[in-house]
Amino acid sequence: MPRRVVKIGRQTLGGKKLLFILGPCVMESAAFTRRMAKKLHAICHDEGATFVFKASYDKANRTSGDSFRGTDVQDGCALLAEIGGEFGVPVTTDVHSPEELEIAAQTIDLIQIPAFLCRQTDLILAAGACGRVINVKKGQFLAPWDVKNIAKKLEVTGKCSYFFTERGTSFGYNNLVADMRSIFWMQQLNYQVVFDATHSVQRPGGAGDRTGGDGELAPVLASAAVAAGCDGVFIETHENPAKAFSDGPNQVPIRALPKLLRRLDRIRHEILR
Repeated sequence: MPRRVVKIGRQTLGGKKLLFILGPCVMESAAFTRRMAKKLHAICHDEGATFVFKASYDKANRTSGDSFRGTDVQDGCALLAEIGGEFGVPVTTDVHSPEELEIAAQTIDLIQIPAFLCRQTDLILAAGACGRVINVKKGQFLAPWDVKNIAKKLEVTGKCSYFFTERGTSFGYNNLVADMRSIFWMQQLNYQVVFDATHSVQRPGGAGDRTGGDGELAPVLASAAVAAGCDGVFIETHENPAKAFSDGPNQVPIRALPKLLRRLDRIRHEILR
């Protein structure tokens, strides 16, 4: 049975072209977020890539309580809505409670459910009923086929458009492994699947009071995921990952993004020939 196509604003997940979800981990400032959106819009225009702009207003799940978190839901979503209108692209951010979701759903095209919250029933039910497209990050603790239980929660609310994002599975302590079979198995359940190339190379808590990672491997895993058949790729990117306020070790330098987008598009073209 053909997988359902998911429409996000003017963009499509499940067509011939890859859909990219791109942006920085966190809104370090309004100026920074706007600058990143402008650069990504220019890159994707030049490369003929379709994308959703992503930035988190609040990093609610940090290793240390002293880590930078961001801004509040009202200000963050207002900024994203302005960016989406200015550049004509859909926008996305993660939410952490039904109360935040209610605010975000007023302006945000794609609502992201964080991996650690993917089984929180009240949040999932609120997401299903909010009228927006939902991206559920598959928890690091779930088997691929377990997402069908999340899908049932979303669908009980009525007509809901959603997809799942693979972002690696816990593998011992402070490590993740990206199993490309997961993409196939979730697609066999008739779900659209996006691959998160940057969170899949995290080393959660691996740097003691912060998360480490192997950002140089993100392009490798992204290439493998596209070859395995995913329809979209999630990539966090930054002007200078070494100075990023959150998840620097995992983010792809924005200067490396054009070459990576071309590489992934070539792989997509080959597997659809």
